[in-house]
Amino acid sequence: MSLHDELTAAERTLDELVRAVERLERRLGDGLDIRRVRTDTDHLGESLRLLRAGAGTARTTAPDGDRVVPVPDTPYDSALWSDAEDEGLGAKDRHAP
Repeated sequence: MSLHDELTAAERTLDELVRAVERLERRLGDGLDIRRVRTDTDHLGESLRLLRAGAGTARTTAPDGDRVVPVPDTPYDSALWSDAEDEGLGAKDRHAP
């Protein structure tokens, strides 16, 4: 399924949710809980519109999540850590109480 198809399916599903919330609101009245649900559906609609607007610039290929990154066995240059503190241990010239 293409990205466009996925977004269209999500928008259709959200439309069904909005209609269901409207039916609930007619039955339950305009209480705090139903207002929160209505606000949530409004936010979902806004988010989907933003996704659709950004879909033209979105990457359609999978990220390099499975790419292997080699880590060398050689030690790092100690100059990289010259001004760093060991977490919880403090600087070299300070001692724990």
